[in-house]
Amino acid sequence: MTKGNMNRRTMLRGAALGALAIPALVGKGIAQGKVNWRVQAHWPKASSSFTDSLGKLAEVLETRTEGAFKMDLLGAGEFAKGPDIYNIVRKGVVPMGTVSPSYVQDQAQAASFLFGIPGTFRQAWEMEHAVKNLGLEALVNEDLNADGVMMKTEKVLPVEIVVSKKIESAEDFKGLKLRSSGTMLDYLQSAGAAPQYIPGSELYQSLSSGVVDGAHWGAAVGAKSMSLWEVCKYHYKPALGQTTDAFILNMEAVDGLEDDLRTALLDTMETRFFQRSAEYQHAEAIAISSGIAENDIEVSELPDDVLAILADASAKILDTEAQKGERAAKAADIYKTLMTDLGYL
Repeated sequence: MTKGNMNRRTMLRGAALGALAIPALVGKGIAQGKVNWRVQAHWPKASSSFTDSLGKLAEVLETRTEGAFKMDLLGAGEFAKGPDIYNIVRKGVVPMGTVSPSYVQDQAQAASFLFGIPGTFRQAWEMEHAVKNLGLEALVNEDLNADGVMMKTEKVLPVEIVVSKKIESAEDFKGLKLRSSGTMLDYLQSAGAAPQYIPGSELYQSLSSGVVDGAHWGAAVGAKSMSLWEVCKYHYKPALGQTTDAFILNMEAVDGLEDDLRTALLDTMETRFFQRSAEYQHAEAIAISSGIAENDIEVSELPDDVLAILADASAKILDTEAQKGERAAKAADIYKTLMTDLGYL
């Protein structure tokens, strides 16, 4: 590891530790007993988000509550994986999990918009603003709350693909077998690729065995932490879109917490959303530099003819998703209004 990389990583760790400097919460919730929640992640333990997102949340929460609120963190597949996590949280098998909002598209009309419509927002802050300030998260919760579940968006991150074959034209893109999820499946398919959903725990094996030619797992940070660059040497920009990860909580379990502990949990999640989204952008720059130096990856721009096809697909997906119901239509309006204000439409 180069001295520069060590210094940058030290700076990131320092910033993360600074986030722990939250005043301890002392009150009746702590005095009346401790809580230990099992949390089922959709991230494999190898994923950076298992440690830096979920692990850090647990660390901050335990510090803030002076050890009263602890979490037992389960990697993908220990109880459930992927879309199955929603049901074990809804049923109370575990009180909390992590998911991609794409996993709950059947449960919430606006879930695809919270996951992110590809080819729309270009910067992380735009998605953060739409999620928390303009109401995307609230629209999803209008449906999920009726099912006894609450969603709290965990972070915003870019989506970029890594592949084992060079892409120099739309013809090269046709037929590429790409691991994907949510609206990205339709988006990539519209450009001629052959996307399919594969759980994170099975992704590396699928790539190394040739089941798929490439994937997106976030962008550079995800590719590095999941060792995707070992088999996929071509990393393509620009970002296909901005996406999110999310926490889901069983509302009965949340309501059963003492007031102090409930406040600590929800406030820490809200704070960490903005902190983690910013940390992730910094980590992306470090990861790309590391990939070039250590994995000999080639970072390239997608060809113009591929981007043109994808741009057409984005508009169609936005309009299609808006037809799912009243809340979906409201979510589409949030997108279109913000994109118009930004000069994208």
